[in-house]
Amino acid sequence: MNEAGHTLRIGVPKESFPGERRVAVIPDQLPALTKAGLEIWLEAGAGQAAGYPDPLYQEKGARIVPDRREVFASADVIVQINALGANPEKAAEDLRLMREGQVLIGLLDPLSEPKGIEEAAAAKITAFSLEMMPRITRAQSMDVLSSMATIAGYKAVILAAAELPKMFPMMMTAAGTIAPARVFVIGAGVAGLQAIATARRLGAVVQGYDVRPAVKEQVESLGAKFVELALETQGAEDAGGYAKAQGEDFYARQREMMARVVADNDVVITTALIPGQKAPVLITREMVQGMAPGSVIVDLAAERGGNCELTRPGEAVTEHGVTILGPLRLPSSIPFHASRMFSKNIVTFLLHLAKKGSLQIDLEDEITRETLMTRGGEILHPRLRQLLGLEMRDPITEGRPA
Repeated sequence: MNEAGHTLRIGVPKESFPGERRVAVIPDQLPALTKAGLEIWLEAGAGQAAGYPDPLYQEKGARIVPDRREVFASADVIVQINALGANPEKAAEDLRLMREGQVLIGLLDPLSEPKGIEEAAAAKITAFSLEMMPRITRAQSMDVLSSMATIAGYKAVILAAAELPKMFPMMMTAAGTIAPARVFVIGAGVAGLQAIATARRLGAVVQGYDVRPAVKEQVESLGAKFVELALETQGAEDAGGYAKAQGEDFYARQREMMARVVADNDVVITTALIPGQKAPVLITREMVQGMAPGSVIVDLAAERGGNCELTRPGEAVTEHGVTILGPLRLPSSIPFHASRMFSKNIVTFLLHLAKKGSLQIDLEDEITRETLMTRGGEILHPRLRQLLGLEMRDPITEGRPA
C-alpha cells in the first residue's frame, strides 16, 4: 500500500498470441511482489499451459479473476509476454481494455512494429519494452531477451538431433566406432553459445563463428573450435554488445569463405539477428547444395526472414536432400522453464520500479529511461522517435508528467 492508501495492482492476463503457452509471472515469484506491497490479479487459467495451475497462484496470495476485462479494469500495471507489436493479431483488443495512465510492461517489438507504440501513445498508456533493456551489469537480471535466447539455443540443438539421421556422440561399439556428428554454429551471442554448449554435451564436434572476434575465447571455453575468416571486422559490435549490420559486400565475402565450413558439417545452426532489421542471409541455395544429403540447418532467425535463403518461417522443408527448419517462438515450446526465467526477469524489473508500494518512474535511471517507450501521450525513446521521423527531444525532460 502506498502513501495514498492505494495498493498497486499487477494484472497478469492469459497470453493471447496464437499458440503461446508461457505466462508472464509464476507462483514462486509472487511473495517478492506481495512483500513489496503489490497485489497480483491473475486471469483464470493464465499459467495452465505452462504447468502452473490456478491453485498454485492462490496459495501464494494471487487473486484469480475469471473475466479478462476485469483484470484490465482493476490493474494499475499489466504485465504480458507479447503485447502491442509483438502480438499484432490480438494487441488491439487488449489496448481497447486499457485506460489512460495505465502501465504496460512486456515484449512490444518496438523497432520492427512501431505502429503498436504509436497506438499506445495515442491511448496515453505508459509502456515499457523489455527488448530495450540496456546491456549493463545492473540490468542482467532483467534481460528477458538473453533468457529466451538461452532456451532457443538449447532447443535448436534438440531439434537438429531429432532430424539428423546420425547420432551426435562418438560411440565405441561391437559393430565398430561411430564418428561424432559435426555441428557448426553461426553467431556466438547467447543463443549461439547455448547451442554450442548443448551440442558439446551431446557429444558432437562443434565449430563456432561470429563476426565479433572478441567472442573467440567464449566459444573455445565451451570446447568448440572458433572459425576465423579473413574479413575486416573492426566496428562489428555496437555499444550495447550486439553485432552490427554489415554491407552486402561483406556478407558476400563472408558466404564465400564460409561455404566450405558449412559443407563439412552435418548440422548448421544460425542465430544472426540485427535488432529491428531483416536477418542477413548467410547461407545461400548454392551453399545448401554443397552440403551432404541428410544434413540439417536450424535457422533461429526465421522470425526475421531467416539466415538461410531457403528458410520458410514456421516450416520444415527439404531442399537438395538437406532439411531446413525455420522454427518460430521456440521458448514457448518449453513453457515451464521459459515462464520461470521470464517471470524472474519481469518481477525484478517491477521491483526496480516499485518503491513504497507505488511505481517510481525515475528517468535519471538508465534502466527505466531506456525501456520507457511512451508516457502521457508522447513517444519518448529517441530511437523510436528517429525511426518514426519525429522531432528529437530530451527523454528526461519530456518524460516527466506535466
